[in-house]
Amino acid sequence: MPAGHRHYLMCPPTHFTVSYEINPWMDRSTPVDTALATAQWERLRDTYLDLGHTVETIEPVPGLPDMVYAANGATVVDGLVYSARFTHPERAAEGPAYLKWFADHGYVTHLAEHVNEGEGDLLTVGGRVLAGTGFRTDRAAHAEAAALWGREVVTLDLVDPRFYHLDTALVVLRGTDGAPDTDVAYYPPAFSPAAQERLRDLYPDALLAGEEDAVVLGLNAVSDGTHVVLNPRATHLAGALRERGYETLGVDTSELLRGGGGAKCCTLTIRHAPDPDGAP
Repeated sequence: MPAGHRHYLMCPPTHFTVSYEINPWMDRSTPVDTALATAQWERLRDTYLDLGHTVETIEPVPGLPDMVYAANGATVVDGLVYSARFTHPERAAEGPAYLKWFADHGYVTHLAEHVNEGEGDLLTVGGRVLAGTGFRTDRAAHAEAAALWGREVVTLDLVDPRFYHLDTALVVLRGTDGAPDTDVAYYPPAFSPAAQERLRDLYPDALLAGEEDAVVLGLNAVSDGTHVVLNPRATHLAGALRERGYETLGVDTSELLRGGGGAKCCTLTIRHAPDPDGAP
């Protein structure tokens, strides 16, 4: 795979709506504009394609409106797929749907024993995995993932319900593909004091985001190590990223934000196998 190339899995928002409320962002009282959500999702996908990345899609399943948040569907490290096992029954069927897609495409899959919500709470940074807990993913899943991948897994407690997944409060800027050169940005108040101390120890030069960017899910962003795709409303964060040498690309996902997700939630990173010869 060429340096900088990424392989993503996404799910069109064909059935996206807010029919239940399982996070502070969701409000059933206002109808969802599915056409707008689809247009925003297509712009996000096309941005990745324009950057030269590979994007595959999974068929959306009727009755699973949150399936558009592909990052929650599984976590893939070194080609080993760790399935999601959702906290809320409304999303339970998403885990098997994503696991079947990976099995059908030749990946080695592992059916999770413990509750975890995929890349929502499991973020690869160089040789380690940062793992969120507090709202969705059980601590026991962190040990299960560590045993599966043979990597250090660092537990981080989340304390603000607006940032219910790790990927809403922290973005991996470099090292998401496992490369040793790492860089992250995060919003400190989303984490417990102990987790903040751990992050300072691991990433003393991390970019610290302010509340004004965090509350528009500006950190629910996608980086290929050079370009960062993020909410255009996260203006301070975008400026700080440019000062660090990143190229920022604002992509509006405001309609999808109504379910509690932005660019990263819609984007599952595949790190890698199968395929020596052909397919993505």
